[in-house]
Amino acid sequence: MNVLFSHAYFMYFDPKQWALEQPYPPLGTLWAAAVLREAGHEVALFDTMFEKNAEALIPQLEKHRPRLFVIYDDGFNYLTKMCLTNMREAAFAMQKSAKAKGCTVIVSSSDSTDHFEKYLGEGADFVIKGEGEMTLLELTKKLQRGETDFENVAGIAFRKEEQVIVTAKREVIRTLDALPLPAWDLIDISPYRERWLRSSGYFSLNMGTTRGCPFKCNWCAKPIYGNRYNSRSPRQVVDELKMLKEKFSFDHIWFSDDIFGLKPGWVKEFADIVQEEKIKFRYKIQSRADLLVQENYVADLARSGCETVWMGAESGSQRILDAMDKGTTVEQIREATKLLKKHGVRPAFFLQFGYLGETVEDIRLTIALLNELLPEDIGVSVSYPLPGTKFYEQVKNDLQGKANWTDSDDLHLMFRNTYPPEFYKQLHRYVHKNYRKHQGYESWRLLFTQPARLEPGHFRRAALTLYYISSTIIERSRLKRIEHAWS
Repeated sequence: MNVLFSHAYFMYFDPKQWALEQPYPPLGTLWAAAVLREAGHEVALFDTMFEKNAEALIPQLEKHRPRLFVIYDDGFNYLTKMCLTNMREAAFAMQKSAKAKGCTVIVSSSDSTDHFEKYLGEGADFVIKGEGEMTLLELTKKLQRGETDFENVAGIAFRKEEQVIVTAKREVIRTLDALPLPAWDLIDISPYRERWLRSSGYFSLNMGTTRGCPFKCNWCAKPIYGNRYNSRSPRQVVDELKMLKEKFSFDHIWFSDDIFGLKPGWVKEFADIVQEEKIKFRYKIQSRADLLVQENYVADLARSGCETVWMGAESGSQRILDAMDKGTTVEQIREATKLLKKHGVRPAFFLQFGYLGETVEDIRLTIALLNELLPEDIGVSVSYPLPGTKFYEQVKNDLQGKANWTDSDDLHLMFRNTYPPEFYKQLHRYVHKNYRKHQGYESWRLLFTQPARLEPGHFRRAALTLYYISSTIIERSRLKRIEHAWS
């Protein structure tokens, strides 16, 4: 069967990411295409990453004349897991174009899993709920044979005689090594490389070594893999690294797992094989503070090439961490940060403000922890209620007419909380400028006490210190005005 794959992430519709110029290929889409191709189907890819409108699909439909059009969003990228309305509207437009050309339309994404009725109402014939490859494979076989009994296909939603049918949940794939490698040959890598080199001076690619996360942070939506955690073998991961190195000559890898190397002994085995194969590359991962307090684990990360660990720190207030069901402590954040720095790995923090019941004292504790530990980088967001989470159930009655962000820089607090949305937008700017100010202080300290440790970035931070001092004072005064007006 002739199948045209696409995805609904248009970087142009996400101004912050378009300016940042650090795009990653749609890994989940490439994996799904590889599964269908291995089963004998003819597959092609329309990559929307650098397109500027959904109408760009039409010439591809005319060129390939597919029987199936599959929008398969990347479940390994936080940008697609955020369910942005700009991308949803683009998906709807592509569905309608494909239907107009006589295609059967199948959609698989975090957003369509949560809002399948909306996608079915806008032209999709089937929505895959949960992990998609095996469901897509079974569904495609039935369509190819001309069958119409879809009720026994697990993990889908579809319309039948004006009713929406939702079938039983499908179990996730446990033996990930049985999957073919993603269909990297379908992607035009040139625009990805060009943008990375222009923006960052190196070329980064993405890979996945695991699926799912067993932890139960109550704000974290898991519509695709649930609380399962399954892992590829270190050997297969290294084999793919070798292939990608030869094919694309990357400099850096983002391992896009929710939690990297959770399985006991996995990181050590991975590090051993990387060293045995003499692969030279740098990489970044996402992890948790309670994993990073194990020195052997951190040492193995370092010797395998890990450059940066993004830690879900979230808050410097233990009260807020406990309310989130995070399962970590502030002291673990401190210890993990020190261990990473000791082994030459750069810690980076994800921070989340605006959680239900957060007070100014909780915010101050977070800022104080940030100033104390000075990670290499930070990502600041506000609490984002997504369907299927305990947090969503707590605040859904207070949602103020908006249930999704428009783009990744929206950061609008969508429920009633201690302070209004304007306060948190101002807080976002203040935290960044305050953090950069303290980074500048640290650079000046190194200049006078340990000049041998100085890197080019330290000189820039030191030079910008005065700017960030003045900016921080301005942002703090604005925060105070909003806080007083609201209280």
